[in-house]
Amino acid sequence: MDTKVYNNSGKEVGKIELPSFFDRKISPSLVYEVVTAHLNNQRAGTHKTKSRGEVSFSGAKPWRQKGTGHARAGQRNSPLWRKGGIIFGPKPRDYSVHLSKQKKRLSLHMAFASQFQNGNIIVIDSLAVDSAKTKKVVAIVKNLGLIDKSVLFAVVPDKTFSLAARNLKDIAVENIRNVNTYQVFKADKIVTTAEALEILKSYPH
Repeated sequence: MDTKVYNNSGKEVGKIELPSFFDRKISPSLVYEVVTAHLNNQRAGTHKTKSRGEVSFSGAKPWRQKGTGHARAGQRNSPLWRKGGIIFGPKPRDYSVHLSKQKKRLSLHMAFASQFQNGNIIVIDSLAVDSAKTKKVVAIVKNLGLIDKSVLFAVVPDKTFSLAARNLKDIAVENIRNVNTYQVFKADKIVTTAEALEILKSYPH
């Protein structure tokens, strides 16, 4: 299986043989598991509410038990009262999920395969720009027909290009060694290079 290769001007300059996993069958359950785990691992888990025993209130009985016409009450920290404790509120916890390298790698290959099968992957010959100017990246995106798209550049890092792209909100530049399944599925279009594909084929994510 091969695909076209473009240059920075958006012109076709050749073809490239794709890694074999680009025609892999997608497993929705595995992809769901990996993406969910990734999102869980981003959670800080620092949420906290005060229980009845942690609310700062006097322990005095608000009024006498009988004869006032009010319902009986023991303390002002009751969850039924305004500013009282919270019943079964969230407490700090660790949401992290461990996944094997094999699952991560397989799901990443599936993500690239899915995007390729949907026509969302573009291979270019080089990302080189002569200066770290935002307009340089905008020109490349425009030449590739990706204006108003969420674009992930999954490439071997180039400092000048990364600096030039960092102010564009819909453009993400990620080292191919660090890219994950969630990032690939989140993007509308993926731009990569032949060098990056070789690394993706062999690198144990």
